Amino acid sequence: MLVTLVVLVLRLKDNAGVVLRGSTMTAVMAGAAACALAWFALVLLSFVALRPQRLPQTGQVVSGIVAGVLCVAVMAPFAFTANTIRTASQLLDDVTAPVEGSTPVPVHAENPWNGRTRVNFLLIGGDAAGNRVGVRTDSMTVASVNIATGNTVLFSLPRNLQYVRFPPTSPLHKVFPNGFNAEGQGLLNSVWYYADNNPQVMGGKNRGAQALKDAIGYTLGLHIDYYAMVDMYGFAALIDAVGGLKIRVEQDVKWGGKFGTAGTIKAGYRTLNGEEVLWYGRSRVDSDDFSRMARQRCVIGALAQQVTPATVLANFTKIAAAARHMFRTDIPRDLLEHLVPLGMKVRSAKITSLQFVPPLIYTGNPDWAKIRQLTRDAIRESMSDRNIVAATASPMTSAGSARPPPPPARPRPRRRARPSPVRRSSPGRAPARRPRPTTRRPRACRSCAASEPGLLSEDWLLTWRHRRVFPRRRGRRHPDAARLSRNVSTQSRSA
Repeated sequence: MLVTLVVLVLRLKDNAGVVLRGSTMTAVMAGAAACALAWFALVLLSFVALRPQRLPQTGQVVSGIVAGVLCVAVMAPFAFTANTIRTASQLLDDVTAPVEGSTPVPVHAENPWNGRTRVNFLLIGGDAAGNRVGVRTDSMTVASVNIATGNTVLFSLPRNLQYVRFPPTSPLHKVFPNGFNAEGQGLLNSVWYYADNNPQVMGGKNRGAQALKDAIGYTLGLHIDYYAMVDMYGFAALIDAVGGLKIRVEQDVKWGGKFGTAGTIKAGYRTLNGEEVLWYGRSRVDSDDFSRMARQRCVIGALAQQVTPATVLANFTKIAAAARHMFRTDIPRDLLEHLVPLGMKVRSAKITSLQFVPPLIYTGNPDWAKIRQLTRDAIRESMSDRNIVAATASPMTSAGSARPPPPPARPRPRRRARPSPVRRSSPGRAPARRPRPTTRRPRACRSCAASEPGLLSEDWLLTWRHRRVFPRRRGRRHPDAARLSRNVSTQSRSA
């Protein structure tokens, strides 16, 4: 059994996504149940073989209790494993279940991406609060992932982007040929709501996700393959389940009401709980939608970097309970096993981001051609190894690009070698000078390797230099000072 487990772990090491396969989960549950029964039978048969009836009545009771405890102890780990796998399987089935009226795209194991080199995911933060009808998509980010390298570009679109266009194949193109203008404003975050509430226009129910994918994909000039939506209020429970997120807060963020009376998230690098992370990404107090978008991107970056597989396994039960009612996606169940290795690539790859906010893009009258050109340029840069800034948990600049890296340090100027000191001599005798420096290779100090091109290599010069850099204060002295001083004294006597 141990050998079988080792072989299974070695096989899953190179293909961790197989764990999410339905057949694998079923096999693991069956194996755990079989192991539990085998250990139970072993303990029970061992107890019977010892013939406890030979013991007095008190001894029989005590031995029976000990045998029962042993049975429970050896069966508990296997029962826990089977229950965890069962919970995970049910969670994946519930989250990836296709909505009514939609047809999932079949996934082929030999070619899961259908020959594509990039896959585009629409990540949505929905606000389906109790005091609001329908779903408003307040956070919309497209993650364009290079399948081969994992290099990712995050495109953030503001919720108040107006008059978005639809492709000619979309039913909304006929209704809004000059751009989406429902409810008098035509904000991007209303597209899902409008499509869900007008099934006669969309040709069926629950078509809000497809309408939003069409609008955003046509705006960026990309094909949106899949979407994943997270309910904002369930998001707080998920953050608490993983133990919070570490985020660098640039400035105090007030939240609650119109004046931030509920609380304040202090500036600094700190660990935020679920409620604080939620309001860090949603607060509008003394802020605007563009600053809020930047903070939401920070949260996404922190999640990608800090939520490791070990964290998920350690808090799986809590995560499953929080995720069951907060996730919605059209990613097929059969594709999940291929997403795991892609996600591992993304965690160790380069992530860049671009925000279409003023002054780069004016949301009231967007330049669609400029948006598509910026999108192409960002993807082209992510495919190269130059000018790529890794995503961090710090807000973006207002121009929509990551803050530039600090300028490279200026090289230290070389110190000129001072002339050799001249020994004082008695009158009538020519002053004795030290030999001119040789051209041998500069010798470095043993302790700090502090030789520089252009410095003389004599011991006396190194001693003089290090006595200046490391003076004898508070009992400290350069480690080579004594050795170099002895060399100087020897050379002086020989001269």
